[in-house]
Amino acid sequence: MLYIGIDLGTSAVKLLLMNEKGEIQNIVSKEYPLYFPQPGWSEQKPEDWYEQTMAGLKELIKDADKSQVAGISFGGQMHGLVILDKDDNVIRPAILWNDGRTYEECDYLNDVIGKETLSKYTANISFTGFTAPKILWVKNKEPENFAKIEKIMLPKDYIAYKLTGVHCTDVSDASGMLVFDVKNRTWSKEMCDICGIKEEQLAKIYESYETVGTVLPEIADELGISENVKVAAGAGDNAAAAVGTGTVGDGMCNISLGTSGTVFISSKNFGVDKFNALHSFAHADGSYHLMGCMLSAASCNKWWMDDIIGTKDYAAEQADITKLGENHVYFLPYLMGERSPHNNPNARGTFIGMTMDTSRADMTQAVLEGVAFALRDSLEVARSLGINIERTKICGGGAKSPLWKKIIANVLNLKVDMIESEEGPAMGGAMLAAVACGEYASVEEIAGKLVKIVDTVEPDPELVAKYETRYQQFKEIYPACKPIYDIIK
Repeated sequence: MLYIGIDLGTSAVKLLLMNEKGEIQNIVSKEYPLYFPQPGWSEQKPEDWYEQTMAGLKELIKDADKSQVAGISFGGQMHGLVILDKDDNVIRPAILWNDGRTYEECDYLNDVIGKETLSKYTANISFTGFTAPKILWVKNKEPENFAKIEKIMLPKDYIAYKLTGVHCTDVSDASGMLVFDVKNRTWSKEMCDICGIKEEQLAKIYESYETVGTVLPEIADELGISENVKVAAGAGDNAAAAVGTGTVGDGMCNISLGTSGTVFISSKNFGVDKFNALHSFAHADGSYHLMGCMLSAASCNKWWMDDIIGTKDYAAEQADITKLGENHVYFLPYLMGERSPHNNPNARGTFIGMTMDTSRADMTQAVLEGVAFALRDSLEVARSLGINIERTKICGGGAKSPLWKKIIANVLNLKVDMIESEEGPAMGGAMLAAVACGEYASVEEIAGKLVKIVDTVEPDPELVAKYETRYQQFKEIYPACKPIYDIIK
């Protein structure tokens, strides 16, 4: 049988077709516009998502045996606000995860409602990217649109609705809304009251691997597939990527070195750190996960290479870096502000420690090490909860660099595993579809059978010791700079 994974990203939708053995048959990507109506705002049109998803689906399966298509599921950009009226028409463009307009609403939630109260209701505190402050923004700034709201949805769930006619979401994506009781996997009545919405305006909650329905007859006709094709709820992009990398079950870790960076730790048990430095979310495997998210990771290296020193030859720039653990230059990778663990939108990228003998290679090395140190900041929070991580998978564009993987292995003192097929949320979505169709009994089973480790970078004890000293110094820089960030914002 054939299974489709749809990864609804910020710049494009990526669609993947795999068979029951996990062998990839085809991959298609379709782009759509991103709109910035005001500085700091970020929007997209849900209609564009649907149009390009349908075009992508047709291209994806055009040469396949369409009768073999059994299931569809999703990974998708999280936190975006999609609002529908009583006729299920989109009321306004979706407000995305990277939109910063909600700082007033965020301050209200964190400071007036209170972080302790938010954590009690949802296991998390408010960030400008989350959905609840967006709902409050529409209520405060666009009351005429707020009055029309019949359904509140997340980006990938709008596509699921268009395919099935069902208003649905899954536990992992709902966890990032700040209206979801993560521990009990249900909507928070208290947060609904705070946001001025009714629970019936929210979608029905499913586990990520559960079937929400089958494709509508008109969709089946348009795509040439059976009306019996099942659609599973899917997951938020990080949880879906974790499924695709086999980061499921208890105590598994995945590091993503994409535009942003994440440390994703799966856990059988629910847990929250006392400062809410990490996100505490429900996982796509039926349990939970902790996630540290830094806003700039591989994008720091891209900025440094492309925009500052003006080269596309990343490997050549890294070739001169030989003295690991001895660099006297530090870089704080806060080019977009920072989320985990500092939750400070005013934080800024910072070089410190340069001298007259500082070289171009030293600066490049500092960028790579700065991202690794910042990832360790999140890992240390997890360790403070008694979570013992000894190895991690790694994915994302930055993971293509052997040097960067070596730095991460030694800064974090973890074995770093590379997997055979790294296709991110789209692969995870297809795997969730296979579980929904009964091809595999559980998410853990399919991950165990399909995800294969092909190489491992081992930490070197001598280098680990050198980086331990450097990390302890790195930790002192942000607190010293924080008052300055507040002045120069």
